[in-house]
Amino acid sequence: MQTHPILDPLTMAGVKMGLERMRGFLATIGNPHLRYPVIHVAGTNGKGSVCRMVGAMLAAQGYKVGITTSPHLQHINERIRVYSGEGPATPISDADLDDVIRRIRDARDRWAQEALSPNEPMPLTWFEFSIAAAFQHFADAQVDVAVVETGMGGRLDATNVVHPLLTAVVTIGLDHTDHLGPDHASIAAEKAGIIKRGVPVVIGPLPKAALSVVRAQARDMQAPSYEWGEQFAGWGSSDGAAHADSSSTEVHVRTTLVDQTTTERSGLALGLPGDHQIVNAAVACQLIDLLPDGLRVSDNAVRIGLAAAKNRGRLEWLAPDLLVDGAHNPDGASTLARYLASLPRDRRRTLVLGGGSDKDIRAVAVALAPQVDRILTTVGTHPKARSPWEVARELEGLMVPVVPSGGLPEALASARNGEDLVIVAGSLYLIGDVREHLGVS
Repeated sequence: MQTHPILDPLTMAGVKMGLERMRGFLATIGNPHLRYPVIHVAGTNGKGSVCRMVGAMLAAQGYKVGITTSPHLQHINERIRVYSGEGPATPISDADLDDVIRRIRDARDRWAQEALSPNEPMPLTWFEFSIAAAFQHFADAQVDVAVVETGMGGRLDATNVVHPLLTAVVTIGLDHTDHLGPDHASIAAEKAGIIKRGVPVVIGPLPKAALSVVRAQARDMQAPSYEWGEQFAGWGSSDGAAHADSSSTEVHVRTTLVDQTTTERSGLALGLPGDHQIVNAAVACQLIDLLPDGLRVSDNAVRIGLAAAKNRGRLEWLAPDLLVDGAHNPDGASTLARYLASLPRDRRRTLVLGGGSDKDIRAVAVALAPQVDRILTTVGTHPKARSPWEVARELEGLMVPVVPSGGLPEALASARNGEDLVIVAGSLYLIGDVREHLGVS
């Protein structure tokens, strides 16, 4: 389902950082998040891909795996999924989602009446409510393990009530600076807040200032740390062919086991395109190799899972002339630019660009401009989406033509002329709108 009448009013609550509401509420419904092992993953970019790779590898081994990620592209069901065997995770059904939402609503209302001040009209935010529903659904489904992606931050993120087996901080970049802080160090402090005492943490390639912060947090929490370039690494090449089923080939990953011995896997194929996925695959494999005996994963399941993992809306070819990517911050745009640079430049490239009022859309455009020949600005359906004319004004001075092109249907009609390669970027919500407009499920 795209929306739900119980969830919709909660958007008015906005963002409320903190864990006391979640802890208090989850205790009243029996702490469903404590009924299964959890792998908790944070980061500016890449955390969703890591979650999907980890989930797919565990599922290929035969485990029943709950996975919660955000945001959704088209349907809120996408945020709550269960892997059971090989193949993609199955989103929660409309009937099950409606049932768990109503149960969470009823429990929330009882809790609010008994424990909260009457001046608290919305005791849970939209995100808190959806995470509580995910935790409850995983308990109902009796999953063997859950893979949980943080939302915006980490330390005060609603997901940070879990007691994880393992944690990971995949990347640190400049995003959500209004909530998380203006620089890499302050953002890293928020993301590193998921590190728990004595729980191993996997650390991806981070900027120097961010790495110092994450290392210090791991040390303070006496959490064994496994760092990119030290305890684990990945290398190889990614197939940049312009087709929907392009995948990384000849990828190699080295990881360190709990006993400090190392293992190498060669010739891995990744279902997610782009060279940046080699890093994500290495993070995912390091997490897998740190799991306790009760959740062991064979090399064959690792290979099957990495090849099967998909992440819609990220370097996704919806047609031979249409590439969509949810790049909405400078690092994400740089990743998309590198992917575009790997493709043959045999036709004109048109970037259809839109974004929210809380994003640095100019930084995204600056990163992508060398790889495109013109930019058409557009607007999606998200309430925070900026108008095409406002975005175009912000892009003045770029070395490529910028044309405001109205709503998404008009922009796509103008861009897709049968000759250009069209790239849509700037917002995951915009990518959802593209999929919806084209009737892609």
